Amino acid sequence: MRILVLAPQPFFVPRGTPIAVRALLQVLTGAGHACDALVLAEGEDPQIDGCRIFRVPALPGTRNMPPGFSGKKVVADAGMMAAAIRRLRRDRYDLIIAVEEAAFIAMALKPLFGVPYVYDMDSSIPEQMDDKFGLPPRVRRAIAAVEARAARASIGAITCCRALQETVEGYAPGLPVQTLEDVTLIAEPGPMPDDCLFPEPVVMYVGNLEGYQGMDLLIRGFARAVAGGAEGRLVVIGGTEAHIAAHRDLARDLGAGDRVTFLGPRPVERIGDYLRQATVVASPRTQGRNTPMKVYSYLDSGRPLLATRLPTHTQVLDDDIAMLVAPNEVDMARGLSELLADGALRDRLATAAAERVAEEFSPEAYRRKLLKFIDDRIAPQLDLQS
Repeated sequence: MRILVLAPQPFFVPRGTPIAVRALLQVLTGAGHACDALVLAEGEDPQIDGCRIFRVPALPGTRNMPPGFSGKKVVADAGMMAAAIRRLRRDRYDLIIAVEEAAFIAMALKPLFGVPYVYDMDSSIPEQMDDKFGLPPRVRRAIAAVEARAARASIGAITCCRALQETVEGYAPGLPVQTLEDVTLIAEPGPMPDDCLFPEPVVMYVGNLEGYQGMDLLIRGFARAVAGGAEGRLVVIGGTEAHIAAHRDLARDLGAGDRVTFLGPRPVERIGDYLRQATVVASPRTQGRNTPMKVYSYLDSGRPLLATRLPTHTQVLDDDIAMLVAPNEVDMARGLSELLADGALRDRLATAAAERVAEEFSPEAYRRKLLKFIDDRIAPQLDLQS
């Protein structure tokens, strides 16, 4: 097939959705499909054989695009609509895969160009906006109605977790839906990072520092654990300068400034090398339902995972493979203290987690599920002879 992937994100940059889009393109092109990807202006060429990258022109005010909804995203999406029209006029495609809000673009253009689309839902837009802005109920319902319409107009949907699959099935009963959980990003071991060598046990977080990630909760819980006698250092990888400064101030105000280290962003290809320096890895997310991509690499790291006991985690995690704690600083401190003090507990959780990854969340499992969905549920709906 000739497939156009509409991905309204900077590409490639090492964060959640762009990483998922790269994996999607690598599997599809590896199976012989010819893919074009229309992406935003920022990012580096990921060098995927069989895939052409087309970029939306950089519109004023759209540089340094943050994750999630923003005014910059609205402006960039208008540019993507125009760029998608140009692409569809120039080339013939069998299928569009529309990532997140690009489904609205694919829905609007379907009557004009007749190209069916698969909705790639990495997050629910009304839920994401409500978490960030606290939408009035009628506004949330209106946005959800548009999202539901986009699902019903598609010929299938891809989601990254069971919660989002349930959302799509509620919007469009009977629609073919495939959940494709993210996979570990840990590669072959590289050299030991010399900026992550500490004498104390290390609690490590990797990812952006947006509010929904729960970094405030992790810092408060860590500070409480240290005050209670726990030995350790919190190492944070990722984040913008502004977010790092704000969280550094919080750690200092809580009396733990000398026990918290912010390394800033590091190459995603080296995530495994950094995780190997950890004693405990943490996902303190407090909002949303989609499972953080980092969780799959954490589970594959050989280190025990501490995470909040919320649906964002519990649709993948259970007490056999992770230390799950209530999303408050007291229980966070308890979980951290127990893991830092109990080597046998750490080993048991880490071993069980690695086994689960090998069974359910490997790159091969992702490839198998995606291609079976495309071949068995999507291709039969398409007229590939014309």
